[in-house]
Amino acid sequence: MDEASALYLGLISGTSADGIDAALVRFEHDKPQLVDALTHPWPEALRTRILAVAQDETRLDLDAYGRLDVAIGQCFADAAQALLARDAAQANAVRAIGSHGQTLRHRPSGEHPFTLQVGDPSVIAERCGVDVVADFRRADVAAGGQGAPLLPAVHAMLLAQPGQTRVVLNLGGIANITVLGANGRVFGFDTGPANGLMDAWCLRHRGVAYDADGAFAASGRIDEALLAALLADPYFALPPPKSTGREHFHLAWLESHQRVAALSPADVQATLLELSARSVADAIEHHAADAVDVLGCGGGVHNHVLMQRLGERMPARVVTTTAQYGIDPDYLEATAFAWLARQRLLGLPGNLPAVTGARGPRVLGAVYPAPR
Repeated sequence: MDEASALYLGLISGTSADGIDAALVRFEHDKPQLVDALTHPWPEALRTRILAVAQDETRLDLDAYGRLDVAIGQCFADAAQALLARDAAQANAVRAIGSHGQTLRHRPSGEHPFTLQVGDPSVIAERCGVDVVADFRRADVAAGGQGAPLLPAVHAMLLAQPGQTRVVLNLGGIANITVLGANGRVFGFDTGPANGLMDAWCLRHRGVAYDADGAFAASGRIDEALLAALLADPYFALPPPKSTGREHFHLAWLESHQRVAALSPADVQATLLELSARSVADAIEHHAADAVDVLGCGGGVHNHVLMQRLGERMPARVVTTTAQYGIDPDYLEATAFAWLARQRLLGLPGNLPAVTGARGPRVLGAVYPAPR
């Protein structure tokens, strides 16, 4: 297949597990350009199981783990096939699928650091008839890195503004920032929770998967005592490089603070939203004080109350979304995994050591060939 005309397909389900994002991508002068995209829903029973495992509420034996790995892989294949079914000519031009998978654990520190994404890539390759590149994070962790974030290289490629410091803010289950320095320096890290805790609390108390437009949070009042207790978590004070996930910021962590039991569910939700806004704003002020603007992407940009609070917390900066620059905020992450798949096939590094803390650049991912 001629590389100049090849397409790549990126797949990811983030820490919120709110759907599988699929992005069909072409490359112009090595820069990714979104061609088409969709979000494929999880079956509700499977999503509930994923969240329970990711939040350490359910332990898996090996048989259950194996079944979950395949079930997730089948859903990822469904997402890819749904996108490819839109245009047979484009489907035939797909060189590879880059599948991030679903993160169940991310513990990049300690004696035996690891990160675990599941969604059997062999199932995706078999079902779609396209080579799959997967397991992107472990090579960076093996090299002493955090394995995350992996998006800053793409953020820099698409959104850097010479002579101006800019922050790209990804609001998934966890929030992460990419700092694009005026001098060309690029670094980033996970700031803490974005949507994950709010989604879990909303599901428990409202029976819906997320807080649409932030209405539940807007109906409550911020409790300053609880907010202070949450912000006292040692993670927020750690210097970068650092990364985190639901295995740390989950409902059991929230409810370990006794103040929660004394508050209404709406007040807790309001406080969780403020935790997300405050921790992001504090991180940007501390590590990118000269940033002119903050460009949001990810599902959290649709939470208008959260975006408003971010703006209020950062009045000296323009807070907007990547859509301002023609980049769909919902599919930037999936686009990045299409880019990572291409990097792997070209034998080029996918990580930025200044971001992850790895000992050097690494080619990321393993290739799972389609049947010939």
